[in-house]
Amino acid sequence: MLLGAGGTLAQPTQAQLDRFAATLKVGYKVLDNRPAATACAPNPSCMLAELTLSAPEAPAAGWSLYFSSVDKIQNAGGDLFALIHINGDLYRLTPTAAFAGFAPGQPIRIALRLDGHQLSELYPMPNYYVAADGLAARTIASTRPVIDPETGLESLAFVAPFTDEARLAGGAAADVTVWATAPRLYQVNAAAGASVRPIPRGAILPTPLSTRLDPNGASLDLSRGVAVSLAGVQRTELAAALSRLAKAGVGQAKGGAPLKITVTPAKTPSPGAYHLTTTAQAIQVTASDAEGAANGLASLTALLDARRSVPALTIDDAPRFAFRGLHVDVARNFHSKAEVLAILDQMAAYKLNRLHLHLADDEGWRVEITGLPELTQVGSRRCHDLAERTCLIPQLGSGPDPSAPVNGFYSRADYIQIVRAAQARHIQVIPSFDMPGHSRAAIKAMEARAARLRATGRPEAEAGRYLLSEAANKSVYSSIQHYSDNTINVCLDSSYAFLGKVVDEMARLHAAAGQPLTRYHIGADETPGAWTASPACAAYEKKTGIAPAELGGHFIERVSAMLAARGVVPAGWSDGMSHAKAERMPGQVHSNNWGALGGEGPASAHLQANQGWEVVISTPEVLYFDSPYAADPKERGYDWPSRATGTRKVFDFMPENLPAHAELWTDLHGKDQASKDEHPLKPGVRFAGLQGQLWSETIRSDAQVDYMLYPRLLALAERAWHVADWEEPYAPGAGYSRATGAFDAAQRARRDADWNAFANLLGGRELARLDAAGVAYRVPTVGAVVEGDKLRANVEFPGLPIEYRVEGGAWRPYVPDAPVSGPVEVRARSADGKRAGRSFVVQ
Repeated sequence: MLLGAGGTLAQPTQAQLDRFAATLKVGYKVLDNRPAATACAPNPSCMLAELTLSAPEAPAAGWSLYFSSVDKIQNAGGDLFALIHINGDLYRLTPTAAFAGFAPGQPIRIALRLDGHQLSELYPMPNYYVAADGLAARTIASTRPVIDPETGLESLAFVAPFTDEARLAGGAAADVTVWATAPRLYQVNAAAGASVRPIPRGAILPTPLSTRLDPNGASLDLSRGVAVSLAGVQRTELAAALSRLAKAGVGQAKGGAPLKITVTPAKTPSPGAYHLTTTAQAIQVTASDAEGAANGLASLTALLDARRSVPALTIDDAPRFAFRGLHVDVARNFHSKAEVLAILDQMAAYKLNRLHLHLADDEGWRVEITGLPELTQVGSRRCHDLAERTCLIPQLGSGPDPSAPVNGFYSRADYIQIVRAAQARHIQVIPSFDMPGHSRAAIKAMEARAARLRATGRPEAEAGRYLLSEAANKSVYSSIQHYSDNTINVCLDSSYAFLGKVVDEMARLHAAAGQPLTRYHIGADETPGAWTASPACAAYEKKTGIAPAELGGHFIERVSAMLAARGVVPAGWSDGMSHAKAERMPGQVHSNNWGALGGEGPASAHLQANQGWEVVISTPEVLYFDSPYAADPKERGYDWPSRATGTRKVFDFMPENLPAHAELWTDLHGKDQASKDEHPLKPGVRFAGLQGQLWSETIRSDAQVDYMLYPRLLALAERAWHVADWEEPYAPGAGYSRATGAFDAAQRARRDADWNAFANLLGGRELARLDAAGVAYRVPTVGAVVEGDKLRANVEFPGLPIEYRVEGGAWRPYVPDAPVSGPVEVRARSADGKRAGRSFVVQ
């Protein structure tokens, strides 16, 4: 304990605070995810955890510890510390007068009772920090993430390992989910028929409509390159596709094999469709648009073998959906321009054509807007400034350092470069700025702008021109992420002035990039009642007759009209968009359906499609790629949509028959479920497309983006492009359960055979291509059992190297039925052998 003159408690110096941050040991342990109801009283439910603190010495007073907890903490800290919720997920722990310092070897234990559950060691947030008035806040060293040099994977050393499956595997008493251990995974892989099989000649991803191989088995050698001739298409429109072919070893050369590309507009065009013919002498690609020609070149690149030859064949191909999308959230945690450009390359390779870029949310604003500098000066950074004059408060384990990589934004030049790269790959960029909820970064930035202008004596009309909040608003609410101030006041003219300014500036950026802004995503989801005590809304109701409960729908209608007047299609998430009246909306509306399969998902998707909206299926249980790959406490991701979203689950999805999955999949607790189709699709009505989502609350680095996206992205591309012959056709009004039996044995056999071909294509070829592109995809965990002192192991993607070690010894290549004695550990390696996957101890 540090005392000042006369025995008074001394404020720490910067050096003392630095030393404290370096030596304080923090521990976090999840004790029980499903305690008895008596342990949660007076709350109906809870989870139990424990925070431990120890240090050789600590300042006696004047300091506080700050940390993120996504789950709301119910209790208040105890006798030695006062616990206060700041906003969002940020909490402050401050010593009370009873705190007498740390005793050697005796950590202080703080019992925590929280809402929800934490089913993974990676669910708690890192980067706790200490702060004191007048001093620079410092991250506590023991809470920083740790990167394994062999796997590249992050762990949180301060979080206790999960060992008690009975207490920790499920989030409710009824939850029968078990962990994906090595023996259980072995059985799953064995049941799926995991074994190395030859890759058929002409196999590519995504699967074409029709492939006809030359009956004589002829091939075309492309080792000397290709001589390209074009008709009806500009070379610039195919430059990116030709560049990818060159990177695969087939560049353009005068003496190369003839490659003729012809684009002829059709009377009934099929966007993205193409015809590819390769013979022993030449290649021909024909299409009705440049996107189709690029897709043909992507298929040609995919056909290349190690000798740079392709089989003689004919492919006739067209996409299942016109909209084949990927959503990437760079708002919660920022991700680099280089990562986005790399994602665009892989999207083009697998024929995805829409990038939904989520650029603003509560935790960050990520693109420069001319004339509104505070959006990036304040809204793109999180640091320890509780007044939020220079940055937003820390969230999601960001810590106090504004230079951390989770902070950042795209300059105007950066964004133009991203859109140009997308345009070159025939990918439309859909910018997303969530509102009126999920808007805290913009709200705080515009409050900072108003304060700056007022301080310089500017007129209030100018200072408040783009304000999104009302100082006199006394509404009390809490958003789903526990913010009390994250919702735009939709009764202010300045809110619509702000939106118009942002849309117009984004349109200018898109125009500069050569891709007009034609679609703009407003989010519109998860809006709490934030206007019940707003004077502006009271006046607005008196003027218009619109009550606070109706304002969410009114906002969407008004904003959609603004966008339509600018020639831009309004887009939003299905729950928010459902508050708008269809008859008051523009003729063209885009809705991402994220309703749960086991809940309102099928009905809301059908209702919105039936009213003429473009419905893009974005189902959380299978298309939220921030969910964990497996029910494994060492896997990253939010588990509210799904306990396990592996590549196989994405592959098995039937996007045009949402109710049918109740026959095949269990609910979040591992229990059987049933579905109804009370709002059938009208004859001839189809969904517009399919979109995978990567939200970034738990994803703090570009490497983690790769891990969570790949290889699931390849299965997304397969389902968005190709209709499998095993899919259960949609039957209007049909309901499903385990007892239905609609998905028969023959379909199951065809699906399993299709999966085995897909898995072998990944293990035998596609993952190696991702390695060559520098993609840090997830190397699957290995299934294994020891029977009769012999090790038996398998892996989801046959052909990947498997290795094992005994009693912590040297790793060695796995051979079937390897003799072992003692504790055994197994893991896979990447296709190129350069990266290790996470290991399992075989129980």
